[in-house]
Amino acid sequence: MDKKYVIGIDLGGTNTVFGIVDANGNIIAQNSIKTQKHKDNVNLYIDELCNELTALIDQTGGKNAIKGIGIGAPNGNYYTGNIEFAPNLPWQHVLPLSKMITEKIHLPCKITNDANAAAIGEMTYGIAKGMKNFILITLGTGVGSGIVINGKVVYGHDGFAGELGHTIAIHDGRPCPCGRCGCLETYTSATGVVRTAIEFLSKSKEDSLLRAIPSNRLESKDVYDAAVKGDKIALDIFNYTGTILGQSIANFVAFSAPEAVILFGGLTKAGEFLLKPTRIAMEKDMLRLWSNKIKLLVSSLKESNAAVLGASALGWECEE
Repeated sequence: MDKKYVIGIDLGGTNTVFGIVDANGNIIAQNSIKTQKHKDNVNLYIDELCNELTALIDQTGGKNAIKGIGIGAPNGNYYTGNIEFAPNLPWQHVLPLSKMITEKIHLPCKITNDANAAAIGEMTYGIAKGMKNFILITLGTGVGSGIVINGKVVYGHDGFAGELGHTIAIHDGRPCPCGRCGCLETYTSATGVVRTAIEFLSKSKEDSLLRAIPSNRLESKDVYDAAVKGDKIALDIFNYTGTILGQSIANFVAFSAPEAVILFGGLTKAGEFLLKPTRIAMEKDMLRLWSNKIKLLVSSLKESNAAVLGASALGWECEE
C-alpha cells in the first residue's frame, strides 16, 4: 500500500495537538491531549499520546498508510531526536522523544523546533511552496525563526541554528528570559508588545483606551483593538514594534539573501498596523543590493492547523 499519510504532532507547553495529514495538506483526523497532565511522569504522557495516536491511525487505514511522524516542539533537535532543556515544558532534561514514540508505535519519527517545523510546513503546503530561499519568523508568545537555504532548513552543527528571536535588537535593552538583554523577542513578540504598551503608558499622560485595562491583564489583542479605534498610543506601539522588526529583518536579509521573509503567528493578525512600519523600516535599512527585492509575506496556512501541518511535513522526510 502507498504511504499516503503522515502524522504531525505539535507539542506545546499547554496542549499537544496531533493529526493525520495527506500530501495536499488536508488534516483528515485530529485530536489533542493536555501536555501538563502528566508533568511528573513523562512515561505516562508518552503512553497517553501513543494510545490516542494509535486510535487515529486505526481510523484511517492503519500503519501501512503512514510514511512517518513529524514533531514540532520547543528545543527539538533534528539531529538527535531529543527535546533538550525546553524551558516551557514540564520535563526539564534531555528527552529522547522520537525514540520513545517510535518504540511505542513502530513508525519512523523526526523532530525539530516549532519554528523550523513552521518553515517546513510553509514550504510543503503554504505560501513558500516552490521557494528555495526564505526566512520564516514566528511572532507569538516568543519569536522564533526557520531559515531555508537552497531548499533545506539550516540546523547548524548542533541542531539549534536559527535563533533570530535572540539576536540583539536594542543594545542593553530589555532583559530576556534567555539571559541576554535587548533580544528581538522582547520587543516583537506578543509579550513584547505588552511590555511596550506598559512602558508607553507610564511615560505618557495622553488619553488611551488601554488605560482602562490593568497592566497585569493587558494583552496584545487589546492593543490591536485600540489601534482599530484610532487610539494614538496603540498606533505608536505598533509603529515602534514594526520599526524594530523591520530593522532586524534588513540585517537577516544580509545573511542569506532570501526570496521572501514570511511572518507567522498570532501577532500577524494586527495586519497593516504591524506590516506597514515593518516594510518601511526594512527598506530604509536594506543594503542596496536587495532594495525592493525581498518580499514580506504573511503565512497562508490556517492558524489553527498550521502547527500540525508544519510538524507533519517532517514526516515526509522519514525513511521507511
